[in-house]
Order: sequence, then C-alpha cells, then structure tokens
Amino acid sequence: MHFNISKFILCLWVGFAYALSSRQEQADQNTAVEVITRDVAIIGGGSTGTFAAIKLRDENRTVSIIEHKGRLGGQTETYTDPVTGTPIDYGVAFFHDLDIVHEYFNRFGVPLTYIPLSASTGGTTEYFDFTTGVRTNYSRSDSAAALEAYAAQLAKYPYLEEGFDLPDDVPEDLLLPFGEFASKYGIGDIVFSIFQVEQGYGDFLQLPTIYAMKLYGLSLVQELQAGNGVLGTLRGNNSEIYGLAEAELGSDVHLHSTVLNASRDVSSPTGHSTEILIQTPTGQKLIQAKKLLITIPPTLANLEPFDIDANERALFSQFHYDYFWTGLLNQTGIPVNVSVSNVDPSRQFWLPAMPAVYAFSVTHVPGLIDWKYSAPTNLSVDSVKRETIAALDRIRDGGQLNFTTSPDVEPSFVAFADHSPYAMRVDPEAIKTGFYQMLYDLQGYNNVFWTGAAWHTHDSGLLWRFTDKIVNQLLETL
Repeated sequence: MHFNISKFILCLWVGFAYALSSRQEQADQNTAVEVITRDVAIIGGGSTGTFAAIKLRDENRTVSIIEHKGRLGGQTETYTDPVTGTPIDYGVAFFHDLDIVHEYFNRFGVPLTYIPLSASTGGTTEYFDFTTGVRTNYSRSDSAAALEAYAAQLAKYPYLEEGFDLPDDVPEDLLLPFGEFASKYGIGDIVFSIFQVEQGYGDFLQLPTIYAMKLYGLSLVQELQAGNGVLGTLRGNNSEIYGLAEAELGSDVHLHSTVLNASRDVSSPTGHSTEILIQTPTGQKLIQAKKLLITIPPTLANLEPFDIDANERALFSQFHYDYFWTGLLNQTGIPVNVSVSNVDPSRQFWLPAMPAVYAFSVTHVPGLIDWKYSAPTNLSVDSVKRETIAALDRIRDGGQLNFTTSPDVEPSFVAFADHSPYAMRVDPEAIKTGFYQMLYDLQGYNNVFWTGAAWHTHDSGLLWRFTDKIVNQLLETL
C-alpha cells in the first residue's frame, strides 16, 4: 500500500529537441551519453513498477526502471534492528489474500503467513487525546454487526476492487462524505478501525466514500469475516521480495536516477518511439523504448519532464493529496507492550483532526515504536519530527501514562520516511462527471501506459492485479 518523488530535481532544458542527436548535444559535452534500447521504460521502482518489470521480463521483454531512491520497493520500508537482527516493517504492513499475491511471492520463494490485520505484537492499547495528553474513556466496541452492514454496502459495488471503472451514473452514496455515509448506514462501530487502516487520507470524515471503500474493500472485509487475517511475510521482512527483484533485474535498474527530459512520439523505424534522458550517478543515459510505463504519482511537478499536453494537464491538475510520514522511534519511555492511539472525544467517531500523529505503536523489538504522521500541507523533516515529539511530550506531561524514562532522555528517530504525495484523489463533482473514465482513456495514449495508487488505491495486492491487466494491454501494442 504506499513512491515519493516530490523532492526530485527535474530539469527542463529550454529548446530541447527530441531527436537523438540533439539530445546528445544538450547532454554534458565532456561525457559520452550511453544509449540503452529497451522494449519498455518504467518510471518508478515502487510496488507497481517492480511488479511490471518482473512480469515483462517473464514475457521475454526488455525493460529499464528509473528510480530516484537507492532501492526498489517504494513505500515498503523495512528497518533491521542492529542488536537483534529483527526486521521491522514500518511502511507497507500487510497484503490481501489474493491469488496474485501468492503467485508473486512464490515466484521469488518468499514464504507468506497469516497475521492479524493490526499486525499486533501483543500488549495493550491506550487511547489518549494527543492535543491535551489526557487519557480518554474510548473503548473498542463489538463491531461484527457494523462490519456485516458495511459488507452489504460494499457488495453493491464489486467493481471498486478492480479500479475506477465506474458506471456512467455514479451512485450518490459513493460520493457522500464518509462520516455521513457511516451515520446513514449505522456502521459507526467500525469507523475507527477503517480510519486506522486508511492513514494518510486527511480529513477522513469528509473523504468521499468511494475512496474509503476502495482501500477497506470487500475482499479485505471478507478476509476479516473469515477469521484468517491478512497476509504477511513469514520472515517479517516485506522488503525481501524487492531485494530479490533488484538482484534479478540487475543493470536494468537505474537507482538514484531522475528523468531530465522525455519525448513520447519519436519517429523510429524500429518502433522505439519514446526517448528518456536520465541522470544517473555515473552520468547521463538515453533510453530508447517502444513504450513508457509511468508508475509515479501523477502530479504536475512529477510529470513536467514528460511534456504532457493540454488534455493530460487538465486531468492531472484536478488531483489533490495529503502528506504522510512514517518511522521508528527509540527511547520514548512508553511502557513495554503498550501502544498509544490518538482519539478526539470532541469529534465524530473519535477521529482526530489532521495534522496529527496517528499512534505510537509497539513493534517486534521492545523499545522501538512505530509512528505515523499526516498533514494537509507539506512540512519539513524537522517540523514533522518536532511535532511528533511534541505529541509524545504532551502525553508525558499529562501524567496519566507511566513513562519508563526521565524527561531529559531525548527520543531518537532510528528510521524516517516521507511517502508524500499521498492519497491522490479528486472532488466528488469530478468523479460524477466522468473524471476517471477520461483518466483511464489515457492508457496507451502517446505510447504511455499508467499505473500506481492514483489509478486504483494504496494496496499492493490490488495494485498488482490492476498492473497485471495494464501490462497485458501494453504487451498487445508491442
């Protein structure tokens, strides 16, 4: 479920011609530009980009992945405790029990196991108001009836599991703010549980119901009702599969690399009609490909090097999103085996307003605490860290939790990740007037195919199934 390239340095070269010779003239005059010819160039090596590359390789097609991070996996984040050697996943937490998930992990020999949805490591959860530091009387209620009522509503819209192939007349319930929808159908007892899974979606009470239903959807509810739980890796390392994929793809993965410029309609006798000039740690390279698969968040800033046209710009400019950070803290002083969740007794369903820390949660390593923070606007790394520690300090100052360290012990951030931009979405009116139909019509346009969370939802298994279909469409055009 989570590729952040908001900090890319994307360079536009004024007057940059699209012919190969012109591109090489614009490149560093002191460095020869390596030319790479591939069937498909993939922008982004996160969950969908990696999956697509492996599938294309299995179809005997050549690929290149351009990834700005130093690894594959995107929002899959894993920290290995240096003392115990225990891996801790603090990004993607679980996977759906879908055939495509089993097949993908089996391909790499990575064993799976069933885990509780909360990926609980035991212990208890305390519910505090993080704005005041005061313990509340919130308690989790029996949600079986509410879950059944919610499942009945989800069953009306099975197409949400596959993407945004919506009917021309979009049902009004899907466009309701989720808080209003929950009240209408009496599912209040599970709203907090849904909220905890759908972290990073901003003001959850105002979120259009369609987005809540896509992430906490029918297949997930059915897994919960069956009592098996969800899937996790047996070795507790969700990044393992990406390390294996990176090793297999080898030099076809360009890490720490950015796109400088791209052309999508080059005249080529061999059908290599897209050209992408990239900056890598070893210099500039020109990738000539038959097709382009873009998997990064389609913000206007991210797409600037790709010379998008007016129609594409009009669509992509309608997206808005939130900002989301995650990480691990040490030396917090929170008692062993105690997690602390943020609730607000003054708000509907006890959901705290953003920006805020969602929770301080125990992990498999005593003393290491998982945290998540979301905001409607971008913040600096220092600001996120400062606000996270401030929430912890308010709980300590409230005097209602027995901290195990003195106030002068400073918590340390042993892991930190920025998953922004997150939860890309559009307004209900845009959905109603066919936004997603027009968006999906871009598949294959100007030799470009698209996938990623903005095209479906923040869920790896559902995205792999969606990407599988998109890659099949792409293969038909090669």
